Amino acid sequence: MNHNKLNIKLSELPLKQKAIIKSFGDTELYVKLLEMGCIPEEEITIELAAPFGDPLAIYVAGYQLSIRKQDAEHILVEII
Repeated sequence: MNHNKLNIKLSELPLKQKAIIKSFGDTELYVKLLEMGCIPEEEITIELAAPFGDPLAIYVAGYQLSIRKQDAEHILVEII
């Protein structure tokens, strides 16, 4: 039996659903997010989405941060 959990893009995470950051696809984005406290294995939640879904307000590392949906496409998370 396979017990691996499914990783999805942060942009696909439902509002208020908790997840764990697993990886970043874009190197430039990776450095920017690390500087803001978004590190692999950190818990993350999408708190709000703008009317057309961009930008997203995420809660991570104890604070709220806005990111573009395009950037959220490169962040893989595991639902918890």
